[in-house]
Amino acid sequence: MSTRSERAAARLPVAIRPARLADLDALVALEHAAFATDRAERRAIRHAIRSASMTLLVAVVREEAEAGGAEILVGAATIERRRTSRIARLSSLAVAPARAGLGLGRRLLEAAEADARSHGCARLRLEVRADNGSGIRLYERGGYARTGTKPDYYEDGMEAWCYEKTLIEGR
Repeated sequence: MSTRSERAAARLPVAIRPARLADLDALVALEHAAFATDRAERRAIRHAIRSASMTLLVAVVREEAEAGGAEILVGAATIERRRTSRIARLSSLAVAPARAGLGLGRRLLEAAEADARSHGCARLRLEVRADNGSGIRLYERGGYARTGTKPDYYEDGMEAWCYEKTLIEGR
């Protein structure tokens, strides 16, 4: 049985696509709306958009149901890879606070996993604030296993919980 938020998300006309430089202002605004501390700076976001070893995915909805409506950026996920590693890292996942609870985090996480797989990565790792209950639930429900902690990881001294998921079995 699906939850009310999953049903609402299924009706929400969301597209997930790679970020473009034209998304930069909206991505900076999302960082400020979604995170109180540890925000990515404009130049770091620009770098992620242009980088060959990173993927910055955005979730967008149309302002109107018609195809001509303006896109509104409602979420983003950043995936980092190293040429010599088969492990990718989800370094950020953000959903606009006004769109929380609609399943966008889950959809972005699934898209991040698909991106990592498409680049030959066998595992995806991430860190989440120890006090981020909704993030922890998202990752644990998505099959991520907690692998450790990083004390004093965030700017405000909060520890991070480390998670990992196997994306490709047998590798």
